[in-house]
Amino acid sequence: MLTVSSIAHVAIRVKDIDASLDFYVNKLGFSEMMRLDKDGRLWLVYLRITDDQYLEVFPEGEGDRAAEREAVGFNHICLAVPDIQKAVAELDALGIERIRPVIKAADNNWQTWIEDPDGHRIELMQMADDSLQFQAIERLRAAAK
Repeated sequence: MLTVSSIAHVAIRVKDIDASLDFYVNKLGFSEMMRLDKDGRLWLVYLRITDDQYLEVFPEGEGDRAAEREAVGFNHICLAVPDIQKAVAELDALGIERIRPVIKAADNNWQTWIEDPDGHRIELMQMADDSLQFQAIERLRAAAK
């Protein structure tokens, strides 16, 4: 069996690299780590989420928007936030429209949703102490003992 320690990065293709970098760097606060060129042109930009998690942003995407929710393939990115109400206030101050209101979801976590300039869906989630994820982690830890 393969041992996987984490998700290292998610890669997206965007139509307008400047608009995307403005959104992810200037509004969401990601840091641009590095750029890679290929054949004399910008090939991709690495944005730091954590020291070992990144968002790869490839320019020159085709089409008008990311695929709809029901399409086969990439569905969304989920970003953890410590306080969903504070995150909503920050989004409002930045003028970032939410595409879904704050709700306590089926897994007992608080969430709201936004989109980047290309329509990639982004879930913002505050993990709750009574979430199904925490309950599952506890069961897995107990079973491993």
